[in-house]
Amino acid sequence: MASTHATFTLDKWLASRALELGINVSAAARQGVADAVHDALLRADRDAYVKNREDVDGFWADAEEWGGT
Repeated sequence: MASTHATFTLDKWLASRALELGINVSAAARQGVADAVHDALLRADRDAYVKNREDVDGFWADAEEWGGT
């Protein structure tokens, strides 16, 4: 997967603690951004569903009855 460089500001105390604890800041930042994107996509999908709900379609209820379920 292609990567790009990004720059961000990190509080000195937090950077120091991460170093002391052996935390890979780049990996942690990557995971944090990935989690934030995932959450934003879920919210956008949910919002789109709420705005454009599907109508109840009686066809599927009838089809299930035909199938004996």
